[in-house]
Amino acid sequence: MSGARYAVRDSAAMLRRNLRRMARYPSMTLMLVGQPLLFLLLFVYVFGGTMGAGLPGAAAGGRGDYLTFIMPGILMMTVASVSIGTAVLVATDMTNGIIDRFRTMAIAKVSVLTGHVLGAMIQTAFALVVVVGVAFLIGLDSGASVVRWSGLAALLVLVSLAMTWFAVALGLASPDPETASNLPMIFVLLPFVGSGFVPVASMPSGLRWFAEHQPFTPIMDAFRGLLAGSPVGSPVGSPVGSDVLWAVGWCVVIGLAGYVWARRLYRTRAAR
Repeated sequence: MSGARYAVRDSAAMLRRNLRRMARYPSMTLMLVGQPLLFLLLFVYVFGGTMGAGLPGAAAGGRGDYLTFIMPGILMMTVASVSIGTAVLVATDMTNGIIDRFRTMAIAKVSVLTGHVLGAMIQTAFALVVVVGVAFLIGLDSGASVVRWSGLAALLVLVSLAMTWFAVALGLASPDPETASNLPMIFVLLPFVGSGFVPVASMPSGLRWFAEHQPFTPIMDAFRGLLAGSPVGSPVGSPVGSDVLWAVGWCVVIGLAGYVWARRLYRTRAAR
C-alpha cells in the first residue's frame, strides 16, 4: 500500500474517532451551535426593529431587513464558534497523553491533524445548516438562485477550512484546553468590529478604517452579495466581485498560515 493510501486510511480512522467523540459528548456541539443562534435571535427580536430602521436603502426598515443584513455576520460567527471547539479538542489531545500513544503506532503523522480538520468541517456544516434553517423560519428573505447559493456554499467551505486550520494551530500552541477555549474568541468578536451587524460607514473614522481592512469584512460582504442574489461571476471591478476576490485571498492567507503553523507546532510538540 502506498504512503498516500496509508495516509487516507489513517485519516479516515482519526475522523471516525473524532465523530464518535462528538456523538459521545453532544453538549459541546449544542453549545457551539447555540451561541450563534442566541445572537441571531437576540439581534433580530431585541434590536431588529430599531437597527433595521437605520439601515440605508432598507425597504421596510424593520426586523426582516435587519435579519437579511446581519445574516453574513451570523454565518461568520457560526464558523468561528465551531473553531473554538476544534482548538479545545486539539489542546486536549496534546495534554492528555494520547499523542504519545499515537507516536508508538504505525500511522501516518498527518492523519491526526487531518482527522481533527475533517471532523470540524462536518461539525461546521451541521451548525451552518441549523443556523440557516432557523433564519428562514424567522423570516430570512434571499433573492439568491441555486447557482448563487452554490457559490455561497463553496465560499463557506473555504472559510471553514481556513478557520479550522488556524484553530488547530491555536490548539497546538495552547498549554491547556482552557487557554485554547479563549484564544479563538477574537474570531467571534471580529464580526462586531466589521460589517456584520452595522454598516461600516456609520462607525467613527478610526474604527471604520480597521473595520474596512480587517479580514472578516470582505468575507461578510461577499456573503451578503451572494445572499442578495448578486451573480457569482460578477466583474472583478464590481463591489461583489472585488469582495469575493478579497474573501478568497484572505481565506488562502489564513488557511495557509494555519496549516504551516500547525504542522510546525505538531512536529515540535509531538517530538518532546
